[in-house]
Amino acid sequence: MEIQHVNVKLMVSGATIADLEPLIPVFHRWIQGQVFDELLLDIADYGHVPQGPGVVLIGYQADYGVDDTRGELGVRYNRKAPLNGTNQTRLKQAACCALKACQRLESEAALDGKIRFDGRGVEVFVNDRILAPNNEQNRKTLDPEFRSFFSTLFRGSDYALAYDTDPRHLLGVTAKSSKAFSVAELIANLGV
Repeated sequence: MEIQHVNVKLMVSGATIADLEPLIPVFHRWIQGQVFDELLLDIADYGHVPQGPGVVLIGYQADYGVDDTRGELGVRYNRKAPLNGTNQTRLKQAACCALKACQRLESEAALDGKIRFDGRGVEVFVNDRILAPNNEQNRKTLDPEFRSFFSTLFRGSDYALAYDTDPRHLLGVTAKSSKAFSVAELIANLGV
């Protein structure tokens, strides 16, 4: 199965969505400076929606955001444009972009250190219900891809995977590492 539209969410600790009001001016600066490879266009503020998408930096090829889905705050990268390569290439690309966004947010003075990667939790989703409906067959088919990816990402650490089995949700997996990693260590593990 070839996957596209990969999303990666890095869990953060020490903040709530209410703490992130300064995020909007930060994202405006990112748009003005075009700080990523993707074209950045606009901002959508859903911070008022309980357990929702939070604040989203809308791009042409991808979106970046800080969301509070299911009450778990995290930095999320949503690849919208198709990407050439293998599934591993697409997983690594999405993870690398999410990690670089998280790294940038961790160092933003305006956020006063409120966004910090929790060191262990990463979610991966396939944002395409037609290509990859969330069913047992697709979870089994993609499990080796996810395990290969997380073995690289969490190099030198055991990890546990948990699949969301609700067919109304996107096909996705949550990984928890037994060892805490920094964002820089995970980027290095990906070799990009």
